[in-house]
Amino acid sequence: MLTPINHALLNGELIPFDLTVSKKAKRMRITIAYGGKLMVTIPKNMGADRMRIFLLSKANWILTKIAYSKSLPERKKEEDIESEYLHFKEEARLLVEKKITKFNALYNFTYKEIRIKNQKTLWGSCSRQGNLNFNYKLVLISEQCADYIVVHELCHLREFNHSYRFWNLVAQTIPHHKKIRKELKEKGFSLS
Repeated sequence: MLTPINHALLNGELIPFDLTVSKKAKRMRITIAYGGKLMVTIPKNMGADRMRIFLLSKANWILTKIAYSKSLPERKKEEDIESEYLHFKEEARLLVEKKITKFNALYNFTYKEIRIKNQKTLWGSCSRQGNLNFNYKLVLISEQCADYIVVHELCHLREFNHSYRFWNLVAQTIPHHKKIRKELKEKGFSLS
């Protein structure tokens, strides 16, 4: 059951929070939603005093997480993302085709189709049928990161795994791939 917004005085700061009283909850749970919104779930039998004592005991953690969450860039709406995808799709295709031509001159692998997608969590992927899929956001990242992503998927045409043989193939053209992989992980996307 959701009750109206409440407030807690944490280290001298009045923090609003959404309170959910749950029949299923066994203990109190604190969540900081995107944008810094504090959400509290408590068991049905927990009193207000006990809840406030718990919130006070977690005050530093809560305020730190709220500040961090508020510092993150604002999330784009679905229609804005779709519009951005359509705007950059062809540019991304041209970029990817140019890089595949460049790097495949060394590897000489056979592939079927190149697809540019609006993927939420992947930079790229390679199917067992030999199709190469890339995120349109390749045009929005550094040249060396885009090079690595293209080479990574190209090398999956030969090694459909992440074995030492796969990484040796990648290293032939991207010797500093570990450093680039770390940078990409920080951006929150992955490769398959």
